[in-house]
Amino acid sequence: MSGSAARTTTADVVCLGESMVTFLPSQPGRLADVPSFVRGIGGAESNVACALAAAGHRAKWVGRAGADGFGDHLVDTIAGYGVDTSAVRRDPDRPTGIYFRTATDRATDAHEVAYYRAGSAASAMSPHNVPYEDLLSARVLHLSGITAALSDDCLALLHDLTAPRDGRPLVSFDVNHRPGLWHDAEEGPEVLLALAGRCDLVFVGEDEAEEAWGVHGAEAIRAALPEPDVLVVKRGADGATVFSRTGDGVRQDTVTTVPSLRVDVVAAVGAGDAFAAGFLSATLRELPVRDRARHGHLMAAAVLTVPGDLTGPPPRAYADRLAALDDAAWGTLRLGPGWTAAGANEGVRTT
Repeated sequence: MSGSAARTTTADVVCLGESMVTFLPSQPGRLADVPSFVRGIGGAESNVACALAAAGHRAKWVGRAGADGFGDHLVDTIAGYGVDTSAVRRDPDRPTGIYFRTATDRATDAHEVAYYRAGSAASAMSPHNVPYEDLLSARVLHLSGITAALSDDCLALLHDLTAPRDGRPLVSFDVNHRPGLWHDAEEGPEVLLALAGRCDLVFVGEDEAEEAWGVHGAEAIRAALPEPDVLVVKRGADGATVFSRTGDGVRQDTVTTVPSLRVDVVAAVGAGDAFAAGFLSATLRELPVRDRARHGHLMAAAVLTVPGDLTGPPPRAYADRLAALDDAAWGTLRLGPGWTAAGANEGVRTT
């Protein structure tokens, strides 16, 4: 990070992607049975931007939203987290995407999501209508595979942004394999693997790597993705394994495995985005790899203990104290609702 930090930058992290208005169920059950919903926002990249801004970083979200009331709500809410939304473009001809979801874990068969995003303003993003001066002037450019699935123009944009170029910021990429978004089920995994290989820092879940590429285990995923300098394999309850290189021409990996925290989960949504935000926050601060993964786990725990996709992170000094615990103390932590309030001791237990 030290080389990229030496450049003149307008933001610590710029996140590009679609954000949507989301409707969260008022009670568990099938979409057909839920009587009412609460409006919120959702979007992998804007979630990362909001978490980073709330953690004290200069974060900017670049995207497109409709010139409609949902777009107003979306932009205002994201800006309310302290995110710079000045580069967001409003589209008078296409709507803001929305979706409804059930309260169950995304990984279960009972989870339902109803997307109304076809033809959305964000799907019209292309290399010809996004502000490259904003995207390329940050220390980190954060992207995800969701954008690649939205349209051919969006895919062309990601191909262009991940191409080698002089002065390119560190490019972070969350694979975010969403099979339902790809018109061609076989094309998606191949495209995502190629895009990930062009990036500097890649996040991928062990389960999604097996689903997309048929590889199982952190070592096999690294073998399939040897190019990134840093590869973070998220392994759910088993923690995260980070493959990292020093950047001084040495191609040998340092492998760091960091256990997950025990969390009393309220809603299992948004944790992956929060983990990425925590890891990126610690990367910007040039903390050791172990602490980067621990901050990822802590940020994920903050989201897992609230109903929605977003929440305020723990204060930095508090998170640093937890991240600095020895391995035995880290392994005894159990976090529940209210734990992010430093000094309150609510929601923090040891086992």
